[in-house]
Amino acid sequence: MTTVSIFETWATIGTVAVTAVAGDILTAGAMRKIGDLDEIRAHSGLAGAIKAVVTCPMFLLGVGSMALSFFSLLFTLSVVDVSLAAPASAAITYIGNAFAAKLFLKENVDRRRWFAAIFVCIGVFLLSK
Repeated sequence: MTTVSIFETWATIGTVAVTAVAGDILTAGAMRKIGDLDEIRAHSGLAGAIKAVVTCPMFLLGVGSMALSFFSLLFTLSVVDVSLAAPASAAITYIGNAFAAKLFLKENVDRRRWFAAIFVCIGVFLLSK
């Protein structure tokens, strides 16, 4: 494994997290916009439900973001120890999803979830030392 700076380590981990959050939020927003797939399937069949999903630009952007996240993770794992990269990117994604869900999807993120996010931050901090 090559030696990378602290900045490079956290930049690659951050890239994984940001693209994962974008993928999650875009996909969730798209599915809310599309509606209940069971109802669509009941009216238009399985082909109609599939068409509703794959013709939604927001869904396609979400899938693209998830693909970028996956390839960013592959790159990150090639230069950063998995014992740091995997939990740190997952933790940052968890926290980012809570903020983005509240901001973009107008979800109610209760106090318990914020406390969980704080504990996740503490855990990532302890892992990075």
